[in-house]
Amino acid sequence: MNTQEFIADFHIHSRFSRATSKDLNIQSLDEVASKKGVQVLGTGDFTHPLWMAELESELQESSCEGLYVRKNDSHGTHFMLTVEISSIYSKNDAVRRVHTLVFAPSLDVAKQINAKLRTIGNLSSDGRPILGLDVRNLAEIVFEIDERCMVVPAHIWTPWFSVFGSKSGFDSLEEAFEDMKPYIFAVETGLSSDPPMNWRIKELDTLSLLSNSDCHSASKIMREANVFSCEMSYGAIRDVLRTKDTTKFVRTLEFFPEEGKYHYDGHRACNNRIDPIKTQSTLCSVCGKEATLGVLRRVEALAGRPHGEKPENSVPYTSIIPLEEIIAGATGVGVKSKKVQEIYETLVYSCKTEINVLLHESIETIHKIAGDRVAEGVRKMRENDVMIDAGYDGEFGIVRIFPSESQEETAPTLF
Repeated sequence: MNTQEFIADFHIHSRFSRATSKDLNIQSLDEVASKKGVQVLGTGDFTHPLWMAELESELQESSCEGLYVRKNDSHGTHFMLTVEISSIYSKNDAVRRVHTLVFAPSLDVAKQINAKLRTIGNLSSDGRPILGLDVRNLAEIVFEIDERCMVVPAHIWTPWFSVFGSKSGFDSLEEAFEDMKPYIFAVETGLSSDPPMNWRIKELDTLSLLSNSDCHSASKIMREANVFSCEMSYGAIRDVLRTKDTTKFVRTLEFFPEEGKYHYDGHRACNNRIDPIKTQSTLCSVCGKEATLGVLRRVEALAGRPHGEKPENSVPYTSIIPLEEIIAGATGVGVKSKKVQEIYETLVYSCKTEINVLLHESIETIHKIAGDRVAEGVRKMRENDVMIDAGYDGEFGIVRIFPSESQEETAPTLF
């Protein structure tokens, strides 16, 4: 067995999903993933017929079982077949809106899943199809087609579209998945929570906690990701997640959770950010209407242990900030400005990958390449020395590394 350490980001989207960038094609995904330092990337959206046609046309089986690479000018990215399904249905006298990731071990299996789901709803309208399908029944369909598939509840705390969401979710995985629950061995924690928040939920103790970018543009690959030390193959990754083998699932890379769009309660229409730890009321203090209850409050409601307790067999994590955002904060110009892009490209070219710059390259080397402020920004990120205005009600939080930064300079781009 060829054991190696690699980074995997399983949850992405193609340009056929709503509110996504036009740059989400296979060539761009391959190139950007390589630049970031991601070796295994989800395909996203395999239920969409046009995207599936591109996957079949442009990818070929790699030497790594269950993974694919570009046919010609590959940058070395290995693709794993994934899709996010949006289930909207009624259960126990309530409307449920739950997003679920499905992983398939081959193109053939993915096509079988598509054939079945096509009889239930329209797969052509969105890369993340909306189906009136109970997530329990979705899991049953997928596992009946191939038991090697994986079904993973997506961004489990998001208020509007997740299994634990305050607006339309459940209070337990068992309530949602019923007799299929034993087959669910991993969940995705989402951008608005971090591992310590999820460690408070006893039901999650035996499950692998995945972190993925859920990116809607290629530049957002790896804003969250997973680090493995095992054979690079579908079967090996599945086994590591199924058994929660912390010798092989070695780390997750995390957003600072306050940067996520739903960390705090709030009411976007009134520009009202509400800290649920300090404020018991769930009403907007500006207009008096019900605020959108965020992840922090929802975790508190379901928590079975106090903050700070760490369950056995937990996977370590490292909080990161995208390099472009660090450079923007250091230089005082926008993330997509020419200056930021030039510094970014120079750093990544010199240090091989973005993740090397963020976590591994010496501060002295970064200083020589990009100057004192960028080097200081990387150092402060590594030490978690940041200031954050928490996200709420669909608004990303604002991370500041330097006190003088403006919101415009450091705010994440739309996707």
